[in-house]
Amino acid sequence: MSLQDELTATQRRLDDLDRCLTTLEQHVGSSVDMRRVRADANHLREDLALLRESAPRGGAESTGQSKEAQRMITVPDAPYDPNLWKDAEDEGLGVRDHHAP
Repeated sequence: MSLQDELTATQRRLDDLDRCLTTLEQHVGSSVDMRRVRADANHLREDLALLRESAPRGGAESTGQSKEAQRMITVPDAPYDPNLWKDAEDEGLGVRDHHAP
């Protein structure tokens, strides 16, 4: 299921929750607890709207990435070429062949 499908399904469930809360409110009345539950449901609705606005549209296909580009890349255990590190400093130890203070 795509991200947009998940967001739509969540919106439907929030709509169902709202209908259930309306029915429940008819049974228990508009108590402090019921108003608090209603406020929490409204916050969920607002948060989902914010999430929908910030979510990427269309997933990886819209960004041009293929499924191959999304897969995890394995890094070999073989040692790296030491020439890659000849100009690097060992963090906290200073420059190679120099004495620490």
